[in-house]
Amino acid sequence: MANVTSDTIKYEARNGVATLTLNRPEAFNAFTPDMNQVIIKTLKQAGKDADVRVIVLTGAGRAFCGGEDLGGVDEQTNHADVLRERYHPMLMAMKETPKPIIAAINGTAAGAGMSLALAADFRLMRTDAKFVSAFMNIGLIPDSGFLYMLPRLVGYAKALEIVTLGNPVSGQEAYELGIVTQAFSPDGWDEGVQAFTERLAAAPTQAFSLVKRYMMDSMHETYETFLEKEAQAQRIAGKTADHAEGLSAFKEKRRAQFTGQ
Repeated sequence: MANVTSDTIKYEARNGVATLTLNRPEAFNAFTPDMNQVIIKTLKQAGKDADVRVIVLTGAGRAFCGGEDLGGVDEQTNHADVLRERYHPMLMAMKETPKPIIAAINGTAAGAGMSLALAADFRLMRTDAKFVSAFMNIGLIPDSGFLYMLPRLVGYAKALEIVTLGNPVSGQEAYELGIVTQAFSPDGWDEGVQAFTERLAAAPTQAFSLVKRYMMDSMHETYETFLEKEAQAQRIAGKTADHAEGLSAFKEKRRAQFTGQ
């Protein structure tokens, strides 16, 4: 078990689960430069930790993440540099992390906070939480991968509506639209997140890593190119201990006990 705490991010690894908690509840967990850097560092740490099977991102207090802290933003801010230096490296760290990442959306996810949730592999959300695009309220476009991910989840027309009209999307509506994997009532939140996390932690980790790596590629590569990548990935998966365990469990009519090896 490893536990790391900074002023803005709490990191705890326990029983195969690494939890990154955005820890500025008084500011709705709005991003600061330090937070972006610590998230990158802890994602890399969790990705290399053989004991970690799944990563959970969540927020302290009533919000998941309120987006960028606008206190330090003015007309002189170079938003392109902010994205390239802080947000894009964080998003790439999420994409490159081989472990499954769950965004446990415990409260409002606004602006770049919604982008952070969209970048996760799975999204769990309280029914009384809400997504808010927010960017156009201050004359900006949605960034941090927002315009890439949302249309792939809900389609062009609905994504355009969410972005331009700025209407909040509740956890229940987000589930119905397919933005989130599951939505839980406040009373069932902790149990629901735990059950889903444990399910992923018990899955064959290396097979998941290969799926995560190549499914995104399939969206922009030719069919022929992807089929060859598929063959290469299956060769890798076929040599894992989890594959051997899965085969034995199938033949023995028992539940597989995967170890991530």
